Amino acid sequence: MVAQKKKKPAPTTNRMNGGELIATALAGYGVRTVACLSGTAHTHLLFAFENHDIGIVSGRHETATVAVADGYARVSGRLGVALIKADQGLPNAMSGIITANQACSPVVVLVSMLPDPKREAADEWPNDWLDMVKPYAKWVRSVPAADRLEEFVHAAARHALTGRPGVSILGIPQHFEGEVIEVTKSYTPVATDPPAPSAGSIERAADILAKAKQPMVLVGTGAALSEAGPAIRKLAKTFQYPVLANALGRGLVPEDMVLGFSWPLAQVAAKDADVVVVVGMRMTERMGYGLAPRFNGDAKFIQIDVEAEEIGRNRVVDAPVCGDARLSIEALHKALKKRKVTPKGNPSWVNKALKVRLSRIEELGKDDEGPIHPYRIGRDLMDLMPANAIYVGDGADIQNWMHAVLRIRSDRGFMDHYPLGSMGIGTPLAIGAAAASRDLAKENRTDPRPVVLVTGDGAFGFYSAEFNAAALAGLKIVCIISNDGAWGTEKHGQLNAVGKSINCELGQWDYHLIGQMFGGHGEKVDTPLDVKPALERAFDSDTFSVINILTDPMAGLVRKQDPRVQTVAFEDLVSSLKTHHTPDVA
Repeated sequence: MVAQKKKKPAPTTNRMNGGELIATALAGYGVRTVACLSGTAHTHLLFAFENHDIGIVSGRHETATVAVADGYARVSGRLGVALIKADQGLPNAMSGIITANQACSPVVVLVSMLPDPKREAADEWPNDWLDMVKPYAKWVRSVPAADRLEEFVHAAARHALTGRPGVSILGIPQHFEGEVIEVTKSYTPVATDPPAPSAGSIERAADILAKAKQPMVLVGTGAALSEAGPAIRKLAKTFQYPVLANALGRGLVPEDMVLGFSWPLAQVAAKDADVVVVVGMRMTERMGYGLAPRFNGDAKFIQIDVEAEEIGRNRVVDAPVCGDARLSIEALHKALKKRKVTPKGNPSWVNKALKVRLSRIEELGKDDEGPIHPYRIGRDLMDLMPANAIYVGDGADIQNWMHAVLRIRSDRGFMDHYPLGSMGIGTPLAIGAAAASRDLAKENRTDPRPVVLVTGDGAFGFYSAEFNAAALAGLKIVCIISNDGAWGTEKHGQLNAVGKSINCELGQWDYHLIGQMFGGHGEKVDTPLDVKPALERAFDSDTFSVINILTDPMAGLVRKQDPRVQTVAFEDLVSSLKTHHTPDVA
């Protein structure tokens, strides 16, 4: 009897359309909400998201759509996803893309494109719409064939999430999402461990830090992205190092004015540090490029960054450490303990440097009658805002004022339009933050973290229609408008320079009606004693709120003239950027 050969088992197949394939891949990254400007381009993908119980925030402008994904990523620590169309949509999305990429937010933008046969040699539109974004995103590709959709989606996610996170843009010919694909095996991405620092670099850093008399630690977005909060708090507590934070790094050490400080407020102490440890922070203009006179010219610098090219940008670094922020701080803590480094004691020298500044801040904005000073908003908000709240800042003058009194007390608890500075983007960032807060609360069976947006009347005007998106998605946001009736920074800059202003007045309009128009809570406040009760009602509301606070139209002139209240300077000339600093008196 002749033995029969065993038949090979038929390969397991799974037929699904391209939209289902994309949605399945993204769900694997923990995506629970996406942002999309409505349209037919992503129809099959949108229905697939619905089948996966993935929520959709439906925006009104493409930059806002990308910014919602950006805000979602900053709060959740997960991938943010935005869906737009190429031709009309991509030009509109540029500010959102640049903002997210500069903020190192892991965002994937899925761009629906016309099929290749639709391209014409003499068309008024380019053959490749993605050309316009290639200089401004981390990774940009088009999917060449429908059966490679899954591979390219995973590549986009990987590039957005690894190394220094950023924006991946994936162009998808729109018919691919409806095409039925037979999947014979699932593409499984390999998780990449974060890069550890070399032992030698940690030893050099520890040698310098062990000899420091007044060390200072600066933390930025990179520290938050690596989940370095516990390690930084441990380092600060063990050795009594003051920590000054900026951007998403704020709140990693609670801003208690003992060990934790915000960089905008406490930067005047930087010149007194003899050793500066920079963790996941770029040495940009806002940091004085790490140079004198913002810092002591003789100070030693230790810089920790996951990207080697960031280390030593604009200044010499004495101890470069290339590696993940969390792993590097943990290793540095261990090396200092091995050297039996003793705590420096309460770093009161930081508050000593702040004495003149804090004294001046304390003098302003406490009148119960007359025009409302922006400090009144900040102080009343600090009395009410929970420790775990997520604060979103926007605008120019109001941001400066808020930095003086704002105290962030939890991880991933702060974001603004830095470093691009695109006005108005705070509104969709807050919507994305609220969506992430709700998703995380649902998973963890906790209450959502409150989201507070503080903005100026000028900035509010850019994307105010996005409150329609908040209404449709059922998101709660407390939006506070400091309404001085003008482009305040420009107005007072002109007044300070030439004694008069032009093309800066806006009028103190009833912006709170926009909140009411979209079904939320809205009210106007015009007296100082009414600020706190209005904020209380906003926090107690079960929907989003727009609180329109009429602030002193002339308050901003003081900020232009008194360096003690300048937390971010807008007066710098390009020719003097490298010497930009806050004067000693501040």
